[in-house]
Formats: sequence, C-alpha cells, structure tokens
Amino acid sequence: MKTMLKRTLLIAALLGARQMAAAQDLLNELDKTVPLAKTYTTATFKSTRVINGHSVETVAKKHLDFRISHRFGRLNEGAYNLYGLDAATMRIGLEYGLTDRLMIGVGRSTSQKTYDFFAKYRAVRQSPSGSPVSITALAAADAITLSTSPNLTFYNNQQRFTYVGQLLIARKFNEKLSLQLSPTYLHSNRIEASSEPNDILAMGIGGRMKISKRTSINAEYFYRLPLTTGTFNLQNSVYHNSLSVGFDIETGGHVFQLHFTNSLGMIERQFIAQTDGMWNKGDIHYGFNISRTFSFDKKR
Repeated sequence: MKTMLKRTLLIAALLGARQMAAAQDLLNELDKTVPLAKTYTTATFKSTRVINGHSVETVAKKHLDFRISHRFGRLNEGAYNLYGLDAATMRIGLEYGLTDRLMIGVGRSTSQKTYDFFAKYRAVRQSPSGSPVSITALAAADAITLSTSPNLTFYNNQQRFTYVGQLLIARKFNEKLSLQLSPTYLHSNRIEASSEPNDILAMGIGGRMKISKRTSINAEYFYRLPLTTGTFNLQNSVYHNSLSVGFDIETGGHVFQLHFTNSLGMIERQFIAQTDGMWNKGDIHYGFNISRTFSFDKKR
C-alpha cells in the first residue's frame, strides 16, 4: 500500500513538473511574439504655450482649449497709469485636437484687430526606448484687419497677411527640467515700416523648471538672426529680441501663466518681429494666459 502511494505521488509530481515546464515555455513564446507597449514621455510642458511661443504640447483628441491672454502696459509708465495696469491688450482663442497629435486653432487679438490661424502636428514623441526629443511642426498665419480709412469697417487683403513656419524641438530631461528650441521662419507680405525686412529667421529657446507638483518657472527668448536682406541689416532694426519669464500654476482643467515680457503682442509676428520694448529701460509688460480645457470625448 505504501509503495503504491509513493508511486502515485511520484507520477503526480512528474506530471505537475511537466505541465509547469510547458506553461513556462508558453509564457516565453508569448514574450517573444507579443511586443511590450511603447511608453512616451508626457507633460514636457503643462500648456500648449511656453509663454508667448508655442510648446511641443498639443491638445488631446476631441478636447477644446479656450484661451484668454492679456498684456498690460509698461511698468515704467509709473503710478499714474498704475504701472501699466490701466491699459490692456487681449487675445482670445479656441484650439481643438483633431487627433492626439494634430490640433488646429484660431484667435483674435485687439492689437491691430488681428486674426490668427494655425495647425500644429506632433511628428515625433520622446520615449525612453526611442527618440530622445519630441518634435512638433507649426504652420500659422495672421491677418491685420485694422481699418485704414474711416469709411471701412473691416479691412483685409493678401498684403496684410503674415505666414510662420516653426519647428519645436524639446526634451524633458527629468521630472523638473524641460528645454525647447524653436527655429522659426516668418514672412510678411507687407511690412508696416519700410525699414524692416519681409523675411525674418529667428531661434527661440525656452524652458520649464518644476518647483512643485503643480507650479513651475518658465523662461523664453527669441533671437532674431542678424541676416542682411538687400541693403537692410537686421542689427539696425528698431525692434528687439523678445524675452519673457513667468510662473505657471496648474489646477486640474485650468492652467494659469503669469509673466513679465518686453513684448506686447501674443502671436509670432508681433512678439518676434515687432517687439519694441527693452528690459533695461523698464519697457516690461505684466501679463497672463488662462487656459481651460473641455472634453467632448465620452470615452475619457
């Protein structure tokens, strides 16, 4: 009886070991045939803007970003104008995600009654096992509709259009630090000052330093390359490079961006090509961006 019991236990143990080995072989084969899901770096920036300029971020599919931006007057206007707070320039915009990588947007600025339009596509996403950077392409245009005659209530023609092409190249180095380069080409069909060029090349650099779970310090600088166009040298321009520093606060569906900048305008033509303020002279504007995202995706 004992011998039979021993044989039964031995046979059961052998069968169990065989099944475990077969199961392990099956798991090994599954590991070979089913690739692991690729992970991507997220939240390189908390908003679609660094400050004035675009970031590599795009609005998620079926999400609408409603944006309001203000720039007040200059701090050096003194106490009489409450250090610039008596004056304000505003842009209001709507931006929608067609896919998780492609978004479109439209905006209207009080400065020169300008309408702007853009499309933005995230071509490359940073990944621990793939690309070390994220790359987003931006194509934008704006039209000045400020009347040039008392008899005109709406002025618009091809001469007053400006076109922008930009690559946004960013890397999130760790949970705190993100940096971005923004090579930019800007063409204006018609320039407001005859001394300015129609075409401008610029290099933007921006960054984000996270200081808590929901706050960060941002900075942004656009350097207009000193190219010579005909008899014009950009170094002799009446305009200056745009420099901005700010503080971001993220609260769920809202992102508040508070900042100081020498640029009054909030679209590429205005802050890259037409910044006339200088930090060392106190030509600094206090401003803010408010972003509120709405979801139309029931699955999310």
